[in-house]
Amino acid sequence: MRNFPGAIINFNQAITLRPDFERAYYNRGATKFEMKDYNGAIADFDKALTIVQGADSYFSRGQAKYALGNKVGAAEDYTKTVEIKSDYAQAFYYRGGIKFENKDYKAAIEDFTSAIKIKPDYAYAYNDRGSAKRMLEDIDGAISDYNKALISNSELPFIYNNIASAKRKKGDFKGAISDYTEAVKLQKDYYVAYNNRGSAKVDAGDYKGAIEDFNKAIELKKDYAYAYNNRASAKYKSKDYKGAIDDCTKAIQLVNDYGYAYLNRGIAKEMMRDNVGACEDWKKAIELGVESAKNYTGDCK
Repeated sequence: MRNFPGAIINFNQAITLRPDFERAYYNRGATKFEMKDYNGAIADFDKALTIVQGADSYFSRGQAKYALGNKVGAAEDYTKTVEIKSDYAQAFYYRGGIKFENKDYKAAIEDFTSAIKIKPDYAYAYNDRGSAKRMLEDIDGAISDYNKALISNSELPFIYNNIASAKRKKGDFKGAISDYTEAVKLQKDYYVAYNNRGSAKVDAGDYKGAIEDFNKAIELKKDYAYAYNNRASAKYKSKDYKGAIDDCTKAIQLVNDYGYAYLNRGIAKEMMRDNVGACEDWKKAIELGVESAKNYTGDCK
């Protein structure tokens, strides 16, 4: 285990002996970052930057700002980093990540591409560029990038999850199920992948297998509202309408404004001849912005 407090003492001593020791300020800041003292880290990176305008200090200060939720400041520091050192792949990658979060997918792709040009085996950059392409409905491009990510690193379970989701979007349910399976082989507690594989099995008509996957996702994460709602859909398709209602109710208890759970519960209630309850749920779904619920309210008063 690393002795962070001891390292801080050593850097303090070095700075006392030599107040213009830029690297000591940087290293002390990096240590504070590891200790999650992000404000302290920023103060040290600031001091280092008054001595030397170093790319590492800008990048690390950007990381600390991001950890504090200051994405604008982080992006500015990543930009400063690549202005000083144009082959700083990580700075392009993390700036691309912020652009992705801001839904500026085209700009994110540009940054991920820059990172890849510098570091051709950058699995994370291929993966995230694939996700940006998927958001722009370039599914073939997304799958291509996910495959390149896997060539660079085949041990990252989230890449299998992502390529599976892209294949599912193309209607390749068999391929999607196979890739979700690879994801959970690599990470036994990957509840998101179990949930997603369950959804692919629903698409493929394997409702029993889907319910087993949703069960596993819920076992791993008891408060996973999406898995309850998805299991409800599988139960509905299996004609277990009461089970579907119970699962939708659980999803709503976990996420009170879960519009699609209200929609699905209303559909199941209709099958149980509870027309009043169905209408109440559909109206609530509409209130929560689920436009498709309007298709079911024709006979509601």
